[in-house]
Amino acid sequence: MALGFGLALVVISGAGGAGLHMLADRYDNSVVKEMLLDPAARQERGAVTGPLNYLLVGSDQRPTAGPEADQRSDTIMIAHLPAGLDRAYLISIPRDLLVEIPPAPASGYPGGPDKINSAFQYGGGGQGGTRLLSATLTRLTGIRFDGAALVNFAGFQRAIDLLGGVRMCVDTPVRSIHTKSVFNPGCHQMNGAQALDYARQRYDLPNGDFDRQRHQQQLLRAMMDKATTADMLRNPLRLDQVIRAIGSSFTVDTNGTRLEEMIFAMRRIRSDALLGIQLPSHSEMIDEVSYVLLDEPANTLFDSMHNTDLDNWARANPKWVNRL
Repeated sequence: MALGFGLALVVISGAGGAGLHMLADRYDNSVVKEMLLDPAARQERGAVTGPLNYLLVGSDQRPTAGPEADQRSDTIMIAHLPAGLDRAYLISIPRDLLVEIPPAPASGYPGGPDKINSAFQYGGGGQGGTRLLSATLTRLTGIRFDGAALVNFAGFQRAIDLLGGVRMCVDTPVRSIHTKSVFNPGCHQMNGAQALDYARQRYDLPNGDFDRQRHQQQLLRAMMDKATTADMLRNPLRLDQVIRAIGSSFTVDTNGTRLEEMIFAMRRIRSDALLGIQLPSHSEMIDEVSYVLLDEPANTLFDSMHNTDLDNWARANPKWVNRL
C-alpha cells in the first residue's frame, strides 16, 4: 500500500524527544530515495508549511523491475494536508480513470488517452513510471506535488504483522480472487496477509473499485490506530522494527526536505484526523471497455486543494467523503 509514508511519520513523531531523533534517523537510513516526480509535477518550496500534497503510489514491483513487466499501479492516492498540518485527506484516484497521458520519450510511449494506471507501465514502472504518473496527474488536476512515495506490498505486510495485526470491519461479504478466502461481515482481527488481501479486492463488491479505495483508506486508519497505542509507543524495539519494515518497502522523493523536518511538521496528525475522499466520478463503458469518468464536483475538488479550502468542500459534498 502506498499509505505507510504518512503512517511512519505519525508513528515516529509519537515517540517524542530523543526517541524521535533516533527513529527518524533509522527510518531515513532504511528508505530508498529517488527523484520520483516529473519536473512539471514538482512543487518548489522551502520550509515544510501547509497546505501540502503528496503523491502515493502502490505497486507489486520494486523500482528495479524491468520495463517489460506489467507494472500498472495498484493504488494511487493524493494525501492532502491543510495549512494547519493537523489532519489529512486521502483522495483515492480510480485506477480506470480515463486521462490524457503525456509522452514518455525514454520508453518510446507517444502519449494519448488511456486508463491512469497505465501511465506507471508506460513510464517503465518504478521511478520512470511514477514520474509519468505524476505528470499525468498534474496535467489533470493542476496540482504540483510536495513529495512522492512508491511502495512494495511485501514490506507493508510485515509491518502489519509486527503491529500484531489490525482490526478491520467488513460491511459486505468479500471473496478474494487471489486466495479464495471469504471475508464475512463484522469486525475481524487480520494479519498482514489477510488485511492486504482484503484491501486489494474490487470484484463482486457493490461499488467495485470505489469500495476497494475506501477499504484501503480504512486500512491506513486501522494501522495508525494500532501503531499509536500506548503499548506500542512504550516498546522501542517493536517500534523500531515496524519503522524499518515500513521504510524498507518504500522509495521516496522528499522534494529536498529532510525527513526529520517533515516528521516534526506533521507531529500532530492522528488517526482520528484522517478523512477519505472518493474522487467524484462514475464508471462507463466506451467501445466495450470499462472506464471511470470525472463528475463535475471533481473540478471544484481540485480547485479547493489549490485554494486551501478542502475543509469547506468536504462539508459541502458529504456524498464523496468516507468517514474512516
